[in-house]
Amino acid sequence: MIARCQVDYAGRLSAHLPMATRLIMVKADGSVSVHADDRAYKPLNWMSAPCTVSVQPPEGPGLAEVWEVRNGDGDTLQITIGEVFHDSSHDLGIDPGLQKDGVEAHLQVLLAENPGTFGDGWTLVRREHPTPIGPVDLLLRDHTGAYVAVEVKRRGEIDGVEQLTRYLALMNADPLLAPVRGVFAAQLIKPQARTLATTRGIGCVLVDYDALRGLDNAEDRLF
Repeated sequence: MIARCQVDYAGRLSAHLPMATRLIMVKADGSVSVHADDRAYKPLNWMSAPCTVSVQPPEGPGLAEVWEVRNGDGDTLQITIGEVFHDSSHDLGIDPGLQKDGVEAHLQVLLAENPGTFGDGWTLVRREHPTPIGPVDLLLRDHTGAYVAVEVKRRGEIDGVEQLTRYLALMNADPLLAPVRGVFAAQLIKPQARTLATTRGIGCVLVDYDALRGLDNAEDRLF
């Protein structure tokens, strides 16, 4: 939907977007995001799945409706919609998923072959473990036998943490897997991504691509 809207978020902190023309996206997984015309793919505000959307009548003149988006933690995103310029719905079907190449794909293979990178006694269950919204890179068992979902990135950013969070929500809803904890593995993890992962109980592991390939031996380093 493209519409004039006002957006108010209430949760761990509060945020307000005054009335302006924006793009509102509601995806099949239930997530909602609000976009401007100047930020590429990054939304101004959003609510990740799983969440619920309820539509209420407006309280003032010149308004079309009010959306209240709520997640399981009680956070709310209220979108007050004024004039609607475009409103359409499209079924995109099942996405085949990202076809990784280069370093990131090889990094996933190397970590699958070396689950001990994450800790002694860790074992691989499978690569590309399927979920309803796409495959998680690695499903492992730790030394206690508990399941761990690992998302592998070359460069760890907030988007990767959000992706793993969605996978974990679905996997922990499966009684055959739960409880499942998460690990975010990358060659470089940005501070913001590490902070977000920590607040969500997701572990972070820095991986050395050259060491995994056997090209770098720590004992041979001068420093």
